[in-house]
Amino acid sequence: MGKSILLVVSLFFPLLAFAQAADTTAAPTLLSLEDAIRVALSENVSVKVADKEVERTGYARKGTYASLLPQVSGSGSYQRTIKKQVMYMDFDLGGLGGGAGEEGSSSGGSGKSGGSGGGFEVGRWNTWSAGITASMPIVNVQLWENLRVSGQSVELAVEKARNSRLEAVNQVKQAYFACLLAREAFEVYKSAYENALENYHQIERRFNAQRASELDLTRARTTLENAIPSVYDAESAILLALWRLKAVMGVDLDANIDVSESLSDYSAHMLYDLHESGELSLEDNSTMRQLAIQAEQLAATVRAQRYAYLPTLSLSFNYSINAMTNDFNFSEYRWSPYSFIGLNLSIPIFSGGQRLNAVRQAKVQAETLDMQRTDTERQLKIAIRQYLNQMETALKSFGSAESAVGTARKAYDIAAKSYDVGRSTLTDLNDAQHALTQSQLGVCQAVYNFVVAKANLENTLGADFVDAEGDVQLNKTYR
Repeated sequence: MGKSILLVVSLFFPLLAFAQAADTTAAPTLLSLEDAIRVALSENVSVKVADKEVERTGYARKGTYASLLPQVSGSGSYQRTIKKQVMYMDFDLGGLGGGAGEEGSSSGGSGKSGGSGGGFEVGRWNTWSAGITASMPIVNVQLWENLRVSGQSVELAVEKARNSRLEAVNQVKQAYFACLLAREAFEVYKSAYENALENYHQIERRFNAQRASELDLTRARTTLENAIPSVYDAESAILLALWRLKAVMGVDLDANIDVSESLSDYSAHMLYDLHESGELSLEDNSTMRQLAIQAEQLAATVRAQRYAYLPTLSLSFNYSINAMTNDFNFSEYRWSPYSFIGLNLSIPIFSGGQRLNAVRQAKVQAETLDMQRTDTERQLKIAIRQYLNQMETALKSFGSAESAVGTARKAYDIAAKSYDVGRSTLTDLNDAQHALTQSQLGVCQAVYNFVVAKANLENTLGADFVDAEGDVQLNKTYR
């Protein structure tokens, strides 16, 4: 008798200790699915990275538009002459230059006449110059088209950021529903453990009264021991599911949070959700939107390559000052200004086929993208049908599992009472308990399969869950 009591206490003590530990710790913060999504949209790393990419492309777009504005630059230089240049003249300068047409003339190298055939040095030892140049395109059709491509790059980055949000929402849903399933499974296995413990106590009392055999007591003890690992596994699954939820939300893994809903909260809307998914469209699908923007980019790129055949016109301006001296007395320098303004017309004539091949390359890329878009659309339509089929199958399984739970519960009650009066065996009671556990898990699994398929369907359709005010709207209907 003492050994039996000690065995029961040793089996029940871990669960009792776990419950006491839960009571002594601070109560966790309960989060609904809407709360979890709201936190993820502000803390998820992929969402933050996507927002930074939008910011980066915005700066790149502004940098591209700067090409339309005047480009102004300043310059300054200093040159020290090592050996001056020698100039020769073909006519007589009164002893300063060589004779006309004389052969064998040589450089004097001293700035003075070196004879009738000699030359003279020109320039000074120090040359200073400073200036400002400016240029601005007036007519450049290719540049204008490239600016349009840059603007579409920003649109593509915005759509990619939207896709990151949709993916974050889907990941949060998957993790949140996994937490709900783990909690439901824990409750089912805990209920099975409590039934096994109650049966063990009952059989132990009958054994002490010599109304049950030692075989029944041993089998009841075995059933109780087999129920404990399932409870521990379910408890571990809850912790792992909560860690994954925290990770996709972007919060600290040690944060004390828990889910506030249950799968039964979603089972009441399963038929309505399946009915609302009648008319479905890929209009809001993020992948299709990105492909559409990329197609527009390639079309603009083709036009830009063709516009390379057109002339360009630009305006230029230059202002500079120069000074040439033999010393470093800056106050006595004589600065000579020089400036001009002009128009530059560039007409492309021949480039060795470079522009033609660039146009052909852009056309091939556009054709390839169109084929990818067609194949992607086909694959997405298959995915939509698959998710709808999974939802319908889960709904049917849910109805069957609910009916099975009622039958299994009734069968377990009958088996328990029959065993109590000696009209059934312990095997019948264990079989009834196993059937009840499986049917309860079947209900949970059916609801989980439905909500997961629904989340994947919403992600494929590109359903937005954030309104203009930033509030999460989970009851968004399909389009």
